[in-house]
Amino acid sequence: MAKTKLVLASASPRRVDLLAQIGVTPDRIFPADIDETPAAREMPRLLAGRLARDKAGVVAEALGNDAAWSGAAVLAADTVVAVGRRILPKAESQEEAISCLSLLSGRNHRVFTGLCVRIAGEATESLRIVETRVSFKHLSEREIEAYLASGEWRGKAGAYAIQGRAAAFIEHLVGSYSAVVGLPLYETQTLLSGRGYDIQERWSEDGH
Repeated sequence: MAKTKLVLASASPRRVDLLAQIGVTPDRIFPADIDETPAAREMPRLLAGRLARDKAGVVAEALGNDAAWSGAAVLAADTVVAVGRRILPKAESQEEAISCLSLLSGRNHRVFTGLCVRIAGEATESLRIVETRVSFKHLSEREIEAYLASGEWRGKAGAYAIQGRAAAFIEHLVGSYSAVVGLPLYETQTLLSGRGYDIQERWSEDGH
């Protein structure tokens, strides 16, 4: 019986690295190109789930007519950072980054990571939304300026990367660290296993 192939619907090197941590190498990387703009009054949790679902759907449908990839498990994820109901952007300018970091400074916030697995050529999907609570220290102007100079904030939800220098700003975290990085690993292995992708089988192969 042919093994289920895995397609990662993301170009994020962080997600590739996280999958490697649990012994998984995607058979293909197929970034999903979708509009990530929140709908009017859309709640952060619902946005994370919708974007993950949309990304998985776009790629699964694109591959569904390709005999080589039909039946592959398509894995998609999206991370949303929110303070209350306010959704923080994936910062692309220093002005956006300063606004985000100033808002996060000395506060608790929530990180919602949507995770979706869909089989190429099929309509069914498996969806999880993981919520993590993160507490930031009070940031001084010098700390914000130094972090801006590092460039790590660019393109990151909430203008920070927890796996980098911003780890020095985190006082407390309740939930999934890997979800804040970009991919909740426990839920990933659960969803993939449920859709026929056997992670532990890959481990045994690595040992030979």
